[in-house]
Amino acid sequence: MAQGYVKAADLPQVIPVFPLPGAIILPRGQLPLNIFEPRYLNMIDDAMAGDRIIGMVQSTGGDPTQPTLSPVGCAGRITSFAETSDGRYLITLTGVCRFRLAAEMPGPSPYRQARADFAPFELDLTTPQADAPFEREGFMEALRVYLESRGLEIDWDTARSAPSEALINSLSMALPFDPAEKQALLEARTLTDRAEALTALLRIDAAERGDGDTPPSMQ
Repeated sequence: MAQGYVKAADLPQVIPVFPLPGAIILPRGQLPLNIFEPRYLNMIDDAMAGDRIIGMVQSTGGDPTQPTLSPVGCAGRITSFAETSDGRYLITLTGVCRFRLAAEMPGPSPYRQARADFAPFELDLTTPQADAPFEREGFMEALRVYLESRGLEIDWDTARSAPSEALINSLSMALPFDPAEKQALLEARTLTDRAEALTALLRIDAAERGDGDTPPSMQ
């Protein structure tokens, strides 16, 4: 059960959406955000006064002031909030459930709102399997090669002992894939599907970087 929500109908039908390319959240994952634009400060104020739900949706180009939205996003609940001395909000969203963007809602608010269809992803609200089936040994080897090719490091003891969902979802959110690849990971039907897609992306990226003389590191 995700943060008290049992079924799709328990979630609000209309939610504020935060368009951000290259950023996704997945069920039970945590996403820290630094909010500073006035319209999104307003959005957080309204969310904090209500059910604390915000829909993270990747934007896909178009008008910079009103970018096109991806068809699938994920709702998160504000589970941590702090205000800085210069008026920014530092929040943490915890993923609740993915949704399909049913319609964007007209209205006077400075931020965008949408009707969210959670029904296709209602299983996101159920308790995950303790260890969902996927080829973990092959995945860990693909991850090792990928990280080495980019000059990145992780805590391997934590990675090896992490439950499947926490491992796959946190890496899907954190690794520097392009927006289309992030969207594919977000939309993967099951955790096993996401693990297979993530393993493929790791192998493709490492193979492409292996063609050069010196793999660049992430800045």
